[in-house]
Amino acid sequence: MFRLKQMAIDTLGEHVVFIHEATVRDGNLGFKPLDRVRIRGGDREVIGVLNFCRDAIVAADEIGLSDDAFRDLGLREGVAVEASLSPAPRSVDLVRDKLNGRRLDDEEFCAILRDVVARRYSKVELSMFVLACALKTLDRDEMVGLTKAMIATGQRLDFGAGPIADKHCVGGVPGNRTTMVVVPILASLGVVVPKTSSRAITSPAGTADTMSMLARVDLDVAELRRVVADVGACIAWGGAVHLAPADDILITVERPMEIDTEVQMVASILSKKKTAGATHALIDIPVGPTAKVRSLAAAEQLAALFRTVAGSIDLSIDIVTTEARGPVGRGIGPRLEALDVLAVLRRDPDAPLDLREKSLYLAARTLEMIGAVSAGGGYRAALDALDSGAAERVFERIRDAQGRREPPPAAAHRATVEAQGDGRIGAIDCLEIARVAKRAGAPAHEAAGVRLLRVVGDVVAAGEPLFEVHAQNETLLRDSCAYATARPAIVQYGF
Repeated sequence: MFRLKQMAIDTLGEHVVFIHEATVRDGNLGFKPLDRVRIRGGDREVIGVLNFCRDAIVAADEIGLSDDAFRDLGLREGVAVEASLSPAPRSVDLVRDKLNGRRLDDEEFCAILRDVVARRYSKVELSMFVLACALKTLDRDEMVGLTKAMIATGQRLDFGAGPIADKHCVGGVPGNRTTMVVVPILASLGVVVPKTSSRAITSPAGTADTMSMLARVDLDVAELRRVVADVGACIAWGGAVHLAPADDILITVERPMEIDTEVQMVASILSKKKTAGATHALIDIPVGPTAKVRSLAAAEQLAALFRTVAGSIDLSIDIVTTEARGPVGRGIGPRLEALDVLAVLRRDPDAPLDLREKSLYLAARTLEMIGAVSAGGGYRAALDALDSGAAERVFERIRDAQGRREPPPAAAHRATVEAQGDGRIGAIDCLEIARVAKRAGAPAHEAAGVRLLRVVGDVVAAGEPLFEVHAQNETLLRDSCAYATARPAIVQYGF
């Protein structure tokens, strides 16, 4: 028997167990590091991955649990618990089958994701599953099965028959924070939009990261319902309401591996839309030479997958392809993107025009998709909502309802990167400029990132500043600027 101890260690949702190495040796317990162990106290238990320690972080008669494991066990510190070896879930064999090329059916995907949601998978096993789906391409029936399993293993919200609107961008374009402009435009016109968004996976910021600069986003289900009932819309973090929770767990290994395949993308996006209660969703697929989707042919192929899966889960969708020759907006990183959003909603004269116009276009398409306006009437309705200040007023109500926050101060360290030649900017490499922002500390450091001083279409001369790097310490600033200056092709000249 051991005394239970909370380790106060964040392991990104993984159940991790800590034991003193001497205890294992002296007690002839037969445990090895990374073994799967069951911790049981009374009728409660959790399964976690074992880690050994050699110092006083845990005493010889203690067993420690990471934050999530301690919470899920639900016992108080100091109570007596038992520890024993636990076999891997049987569903892990299904993951191995998939790695060997076997098709999985709906129930097999459900079996895997039930164990994932119950935190029975280690990070290694989660990685196995992600790679199995990425390397052994899922066919369309399997994609449907994976999406349905993601829906089935979480809770679902219901806001009535609708239309209940949602929108999503498949990503790959830095900035591009259109959701935070589109949602208040739609809500100001009476459209219900219970928007749940993700944090960054491979980007310098996700919508939830950026919205968290201006309001609380970690709303529980009751709070989310209250905000939508009060304002007609919200912009919240989906991970806090456990909609399609398997996806949020898989993201913890997709992020460090920088894996974001079509299969995972489609299943993730559509399961989140369905579980959030949407009846209609607009899907934005940016297309560009350095975006996630590089050609119109690839965009059409991806759109076909979206349509197939959406039809199988009774979700009406509209898909738009948008041009991506560089970031949308001027800010890249949570704080800087939030300032862009505020500038557009407040109709500031120097607000980024591309963010404004793309948001109006997406809002117009959504209004027409759900039948809120006649065909061709969406842009005028969206423009009136934005220019009249109605959208801004709704956005401020959303901030108040969710819990208003003020943007953090600017980063402590900043430096500019200059043009190495003359010419007209024809494109900005989306992937590389995002890497510059991430090397500066985004999104972990809220104020870190990149602020564009020149955009696509501008004419610049050698030595003129192109963009400004923001970082919270000198080391990150230096490393980020060095990375940028070593890659002059980040900014490409031409037409």
